[in-house]
Amino acid sequence: MQTAAQLLGTASDKGGIAMGLFGKLFEKKECAICGGEIGLLGNRKLEDGNMCKACASKLSPWFDERRHSTVEQIESQLAYREANKADVGAFCATLSLGEATKVLIDENAGRFMVTSARNYSEANPDVLKLSDITGCTFDIDEDVDEITRFDENGESVSCDPPRFKHSYNFFVTVRVNNPYFDDMRFKVNSRRVEIEELRGSEISANSGGVNLVIGALPSANAFNPEIDVEYRMYRDMCESIVAILLENRQSAREEIEAASAPKTALTCPYCGATTMPTATNCCEFCGGALGA
Repeated sequence: MQTAAQLLGTASDKGGIAMGLFGKLFEKKECAICGGEIGLLGNRKLEDGNMCKACASKLSPWFDERRHSTVEQIESQLAYREANKADVGAFCATLSLGEATKVLIDENAGRFMVTSARNYSEANPDVLKLSDITGCTFDIDEDVDEITRFDENGESVSCDPPRFKHSYNFFVTVRVNNPYFDDMRFKVNSRRVEIEELRGSEISANSGGVNLVIGALPSANAFNPEIDVEYRMYRDMCESIVAILLENRQSAREEIEAASAPKTALTCPYCGATTMPTATNCCEFCGGALGA
C-alpha cells in the first residue's frame, strides 16, 4: 500500500505531465513557409514542419496530401499556384459546362478549369491543359430512406403501401496528369434530386362504390429513376461534360502531334520558292497559305 507521501508524489508527477502537455498545446509555432506566428487553431501539420492556415488556403483545392508533404514540396506547389495566377488572367472561356460548379474551356488556348467561384482572380482555380486529361467519368450517388407515418400511439410505422424517398447526387471525375493532384471530382447538381417511390403489389381506387385496380406498383428492383425529368437532366449533363472534355482532349493531343511532326519542304504556289511551312502553315517568304 502506498503511503500518503507516495500518493502525493504520484499525483504531483501526473500533474507535471499534464501541465507539460498543456504547455505544449499552447506553445507558439512558426509557419515554415512564411515565417509568421501560428495561432492556437491555425496550425496545419506538414511531414517535417508546420504551416499557417493563410498559406494552406493558397494550395490547390484538389490537393489532399498536405500531411504527407514536406516543406520543400509545399513551397514548390505554392510557386506553381503563384504562376497559375497569370494563366487565370489570360484564360478566355469559350465554352461553359455545368451548373453550380462549372467546367470552363478555353478552346483557343487548349486549356480548362473547374470552379464554383465567381471571382476567378481571387479563387485562382487551377488552369490545366486539355491534353493533360487522362480520363473522365461520372457516377451517381444514391440514398434510399423509408417514409414513415405516426400511428394512433405516436409511434413511427411504415406506410401502406410502403413509401421510399430516393435521393441522388451527380459527380464528374476528371483524371489529370499533374504533379500535385491526380483527379478533380465535383458535384454537378446544385441540390439533391429526390424521387418518391410507392412499393407494393397493387394499388386501387374506389369510384362510385366500385373498387378499381389501377395497376401494380413497382418492386424495389423495378424502380427506375429515369422517370424523373430532373434526374435525366443531370445524368445527361454529366454525359455531356465527359464527352466534350474527352473530345477536346483528343483534339488538343492531335494538334500537339501535328505541331511536333517533321516538316517537309514545299513549293509555294504564290512566289514559287521552296519553303518550310511556318507554324501557321504559310510560306516563310511571301506569307501565302500553303493549304492542307
